[in-house]
Amino acid sequence: MVETHDIVRPPAELSAALAAIGSATASAELSRMGIRSAFIRGPVSVTPGVRVAGPALTLQFLPKREDLYPVDEYAEPEKQLHRHVMYHAQPGDMIVVDARGDMSSGVFGEMMLTYFKGRGGAGVVVDGCLRDIGEAKQLGLGLWIRGATPNFHAQTDIVPAAVNVPVACGGTLVEPGDIVVADDDGAVVVPIKLAPALLAVAQEHAEWEEFSRMRLAEGGDLRLYYPLSDEARPEYERWRAEQGPA
Repeated sequence: MVETHDIVRPPAELSAALAAIGSATASAELSRMGIRSAFIRGPVSVTPGVRVAGPALTLQFLPKREDLYPVDEYAEPEKQLHRHVMYHAQPGDMIVVDARGDMSSGVFGEMMLTYFKGRGGAGVVVDGCLRDIGEAKQLGLGLWIRGATPNFHAQTDIVPAAVNVPVACGGTLVEPGDIVVADDDGAVVVPIKLAPALLAVAQEHAEWEEFSRMRLAEGGDLRLYYPLSDEARPEYERWRAEQGPA
């Protein structure tokens, strides 16, 4: 019998707040906190306009060896670990897959993604491919992938090997339970221990950017308002006070 471990999830409110911040601000502020690059390189959004954040369920693929893994898509399905990562899914979760950048195997198809959506899943980040992509894009999930393929998950060169272990997705380390923030700019990994501090500084960043955006739209001086200069800060503080409590 296959047994895999679940993850420890942060409060849903923390993930929701980070989703509102977005991947670009998260990446920039993490850089200032010492995380040089939290960006998952390779996967891009195929669901424009979707912005989500949630704890990472992780799935690791390894190179296929035919004597150790059956070729048939439906052979001994309960031994196929790409199913087991989904068994852990709870509302708001993200699945992050180290598929080794493989462009020939479809990690999940429409049926598996339909199940994940039914469990309340928020999005999938795959350093590789999905199949049934036309149908998958209609499910309402966020999808960040390298491409599409008609092949099933273990048809060619890779096989699912481990669930909820540290993975390297797009060259970036993802620990199970880290918060993944993903939108049209891509997917960023927020180390769970840094998430509250990131949120605090990112919310301040988002506030002054809102003010600066307004001033720039009115024809304000770029040198004054972006980034917010010391000269413009008193004006920003007055505007902030006028907005009242968040």
